[in-house]
Amino acid sequence: MNHGFGYFFWHILEVTQNYFNAMSGPDFTWLLVGILGQLLFMMRFVVQWIHSERHQKSLIPNSFWYFSLLGSVIVLAYGLHKTELVIIVGQFPGTLIYIRNLMLIKKENAKKSKKEFKGIRKKDKI
Repeated sequence: MNHGFGYFFWHILEVTQNYFNAMSGPDFTWLLVGILGQLLFMMRFVVQWIHSERHQKSLIPNSFWYFSLLGSVIVLAYGLHKTELVIIVGQFPGTLIYIRNLMLIKKENAKKSKKEFKGIRKKDKI
């Protein structure tokens, strides 16, 4: 049975309208939260791509990890609210990894700052 693109378009529109009409206010809010989390999570790839293009080699900027963490925490909150085990299991381990990477970055930056400070103090003594 071939109804064409117009039929398909109107069918999708009707299904979407029914989906949103059946949704309560809080459910709609959580849907927006989930979409926001997914968009932030996706932004990490855009940021990494732009950063790599600027440097003409594959690099992962610090903002990649912040977008990863923020997006995964929001999607995890959505999964917890909806009690979606697949989302929870998929996001929780990643959240821990993103936190650990940010901790390692902070540790590395502290080492660099300490070395730079020692270099300045040596110059002051001369």
